[in-house]
Amino acid sequence: MKQISGNKLLVKALKEEGVEYLFGYPGACTIDISDELYKQDDVKIILPRHEQALVHEADAYARTTGKVGVCLVTSGPGATNLVTGLATANYDSVPLVCFTGQVARHLIGNEMAELGSAEYPKNVNIRGYKPNTDVHIGQLKRAIKLLNKAKRPLFLAGGGVVISRAHEIFREVVEKTKVPVVTTVMGKGSIPTDHPLYIGNLGMHGAYAANMAVSNCDLLFSIGTRFNDRITGKLHEFAPHAQIVHIDIDTASISRNIQVDIPIVSDAKEAITKMNEYVQECSTGKWLGQISQWKEEHPLKMRPNDVLSPMDILKEINEQFENSIIVTDVGQHQMLVSQYAEITEGKQMIMSGGLGTMGYGLPGGIGAKIGNPDRPVIVISGDGGVQMNIQELATAVLEELPVILCIFNNEYLGMVRQWQKLFYGKRYAMTNLRAGALSRRTEGMEYPQYTPDFIKLAESYRAKGIRVTKKEEIAAAFKEAKKNTKAPTVIEFIIDPEEMVYPMIKPGGTLEDMIMDC
Repeated sequence: MKQISGNKLLVKALKEEGVEYLFGYPGACTIDISDELYKQDDVKIILPRHEQALVHEADAYARTTGKVGVCLVTSGPGATNLVTGLATANYDSVPLVCFTGQVARHLIGNEMAELGSAEYPKNVNIRGYKPNTDVHIGQLKRAIKLLNKAKRPLFLAGGGVVISRAHEIFREVVEKTKVPVVTTVMGKGSIPTDHPLYIGNLGMHGAYAANMAVSNCDLLFSIGTRFNDRITGKLHEFAPHAQIVHIDIDTASISRNIQVDIPIVSDAKEAITKMNEYVQECSTGKWLGQISQWKEEHPLKMRPNDVLSPMDILKEINEQFENSIIVTDVGQHQMLVSQYAEITEGKQMIMSGGLGTMGYGLPGGIGAKIGNPDRPVIVISGDGGVQMNIQELATAVLEELPVILCIFNNEYLGMVRQWQKLFYGKRYAMTNLRAGALSRRTEGMEYPQYTPDFIKLAESYRAKGIRVTKKEEIAAAFKEAKKNTKAPTVIEFIIDPEEMVYPMIKPGGTLEDMIMDC
């Protein structure tokens, strides 16, 4: 049998698998692979400025295209710098393949030759990885029987519906049954947010009507969610009147946090497609009337404000950008986007939902734009999170990616500050991003100017920088950014640090323990 080197075999495998982009950073232990990649043109190489950013870029590429994100880094710190990104992808069920270098085999006590078979395998079996995608029809029919009997049924759509790209078939099922829908943050967009049967997100910063619907439903039909503490609140009081159906591809996720009545292990799209063959219209008229009343009593809205507010910015994004991809970092802005961004047909929203990784936003936007060059990509980040991977402006500039980076600058780590304001007596420990030697020396009486100047920083990378301080400037800023078609645009929005995210569930509270404002 013909033998080829491992380097050539790796490149051959990339081509055989149809890999279009590889996000890589070189080192001594991968230099031979880099050399082999240099000799071909099929796989395009993206060279970011940090391995953590690299894996986030591959992650967002995968989320927005449905393809697999592929990474290549060297040994040692190159590999360890991937860890946060791998955890981010793992929590959100994003498909990545990451290759790392290793020291020579004889240095780790193994003299095996670096040769492999030139024959490419048709099937690969990985021990311990045998996901079940087929639907157990008996269990599914039991679940549908409960759905038909329920007086207050509710669909809970999680990230699994989005990842499996089940949007259209899920919408069909919803419209056929007339059953209302709540979503997790990761599930937002599984049904258009302007659909009459969509209530909103549930959980810690969920809509009042969505949380009340979960607390009062008699059947919670959940698809593709892990029931983490951000959506359940106090576990033993979650959906207290409901029987629970749980469809998830991961067996370990079922009944791990919430005990369910009917478990179904299956790919979300496969299960929903099969459901569509059996479901029928449910009697939900009275239930929908109650939900409408909750919406009217406590609509999701921010307090009117004469100065620039996040709501003004998101309203403009909703109006100006069609068929767009919105990428968020992690923090207050992320929750505001999950509340107010209109994810209608043709739009997509991605973020680090499970792990909550600050620094995801900008590299996520780069990966999304590489995978979707014809769609507008808007990144929304706080002034804290954006600085964790700000060096990726260089990648965006060199790859000629017209990503629009919106920085909500409130001079604080806003989400932590909100908790400090509400629950820690306004003791703002370690959250003021202007704090340092001067504030210590003057016991908090004086602070220097904010660092960095994001506009000058953007310009130093040869990106465009725009600062917005008034709501009247928002529309013009986005129109100007649209003209910049070969480079990123940074728009810094100066936000009042007193802007809060409401509703909010008290820590350890139930879905009904909502702080509506203060």
